[in-house]
Amino acid sequence: MRILVTGGAGFIGSALVRHLVGDVGAEVLTVDKLTYAGNLASLKSIENAPNHRFLRADICDVAAMHAAFDEFRPDRVMHLAAESHVDRSITGAGEFVQTNVIGTFNMLEAARRYWDQQTGSAKEDFRFLHVSTDEVYGSLGEDGLFTETTAYDPSSPYSASKAASDHLATAWHRTYGLPVVLSNCSNNYGPYHFPEKLIPLIILNALEGKQLPIYGNGVNVRDWLYVDDHAKALHLIASRGRLGEKYNVGGRNERRNIDVVKRICEIMDRLRPNSAPHAQLIHHVTDRPGHDARYAIDATKLERELGWRAQENFDTGIEKTVRWYLENQWWWEPLRGGVYAGERLGVLEQPKG
Repeated sequence: MRILVTGGAGFIGSALVRHLVGDVGAEVLTVDKLTYAGNLASLKSIENAPNHRFLRADICDVAAMHAAFDEFRPDRVMHLAAESHVDRSITGAGEFVQTNVIGTFNMLEAARRYWDQQTGSAKEDFRFLHVSTDEVYGSLGEDGLFTETTAYDPSSPYSASKAASDHLATAWHRTYGLPVVLSNCSNNYGPYHFPEKLIPLIILNALEGKQLPIYGNGVNVRDWLYVDDHAKALHLIASRGRLGEKYNVGGRNERRNIDVVKRICEIMDRLRPNSAPHAQLIHHVTDRPGHDARYAIDATKLERELGWRAQENFDTGIEKTVRWYLENQWWWEPLRGGVYAGERLGVLEQPKG
């Protein structure tokens, strides 16, 4: 099995590549532009693996993508490359449209060109997995869950760009017959997570005695999914998912943001008692524009059709995550020191006068 993974040096992508190379034994070509969130250190454990190679390239570069397909000749594409941080999309939407919409279009066209040239089993077995987010569905009230038939209602430039890319992937299947399958996941967490996101930001700020920022009153709810569970789900969906279908991937671990932060503080109090209580560092800040109230995934389709189950619940997963950050300063320290130090992102300028 030869698998081309885009965005494979990112958070979810690197977890997927480590799983495919180390556990599945597939031959993998990782394609990544290495933006601020792409990090080859996340692939350090497989950097010398004979069944892995890396290509630094932009999915918006049509010639580079055609060359990658022609030279590597994949049996499968797993497309994860995307700009993904909502706060950055608020003040820099253009990059999200370029990468998430135009980049996905380029990948679909490159895959279609390559697929049209195949014959026999090579054509019959080819798959294109488009990986997306639950944020395309918008915001839930206190009750209910997102299903695969939930209408799209994106709130941010990020989620709007991912919604557009989802529609492109579906259209390329319906119009051209490209063997596409889609996945939409809830909030991921775990090792190698770039520290602009809530959980790694809180862990590292707590470790350094800095304020722990929480948007608004902290009651926004997210369904948390441990990244290694997600990686296994993606391999399963790409291998056995029905073409033209989408599968929601969720951990069934709903938590309010304030409760996530307090849980991290409790673990830090136990593991770093000299700095306890860490909860005294909690600091409420002005809410994010267009902040969705609640996300929650119904993963029944994935569980019933493909037999997937999340192995980690939130308590086991967050314990592993906190311990990983405490034990792997080599990975995050260069990021905190030179790429992103924890400053507030996505703040709109107030009109003058």
